[in-house]
Amino acid sequence: MLSIGAFAQIGQVTHRMLRHWDATGLLVPAHVDEYTGYRSYDPSQLARLHRIVALRELGFGIDDVAAVLADGVADERLTELLETRREAVEREHALASARLSDVARRLRLISEEKTMSTIEIVVKPLPALRLAARRAHVSEQPEVGAVVGPLFDAVAEALQPNRGLLETPVAQYSIGADGIDVVVGYAYDGAPRDGVEIVTLPAVEQAVCAVHLGPVERIPASWQALHTEATARGLVPDAPCRERYVRAEGDDQSDWVTELQQPVTPA
Repeated sequence: MLSIGAFAQIGQVTHRMLRHWDATGLLVPAHVDEYTGYRSYDPSQLARLHRIVALRELGFGIDDVAAVLADGVADERLTELLETRREAVEREHALASARLSDVARRLRLISEEKTMSTIEIVVKPLPALRLAARRAHVSEQPEVGAVVGPLFDAVAEALQPNRGLLETPVAQYSIGADGIDVVVGYAYDGAPRDGVEIVTLPAVEQAVCAVHLGPVERIPASWQALHTEATARGLVPDAPCRERYVRAEGDDQSDWVTELQQPVTPA
């Protein structure tokens, strides 16, 4: 028999949790001393303990855990559920990290806005652009970085083996009431292909454009400078913004070149 301390240690749970599961009938000790009230567990109960912990990690409530265990859960199914939960936790962690980075960026912009240098912008029309593209919708800005790369990869895969089709990568970002609609793709004048949709970005009479040099994680600061300069000139956004990735190859982003394009109209 195992004492409650040893059983808790092996299962990596607290004594309080074991007592709670005992009270609910989810995991009753093999023996309770009638005089001291000390709980003891049989080693065979460890399998049930591990399943309870796993199901609780998956978000199941006490009643649901009891029902699942009563019906039986195959090891393969539990493993599959845990893998799904692991992937969800990894996504949550990545998003939390992105949010922290965004908070740090915004704090930096606030502290620097009084001394922020202007950016050189050019006002010019944008021609219509036909893309082989993929779409995504995210609820907030920190999620954008996690979807853009995979979307470009998916489009590139669909356009293989013709690498020449990948020379003009473009992303469009449209901010709405419930999030951001993202369109990414490559300039394309061919027939429709499986795995992509044909999206035409309309011609724009007037857009403020600027060049961002270096890592994409610093692009928001360049956008901030662009919008500050455009506003100073009496121009306001009137359509989704675009990013044209002039040079974006290799893991070292220090020499990447991105053209920022914001359609505008006089205020």
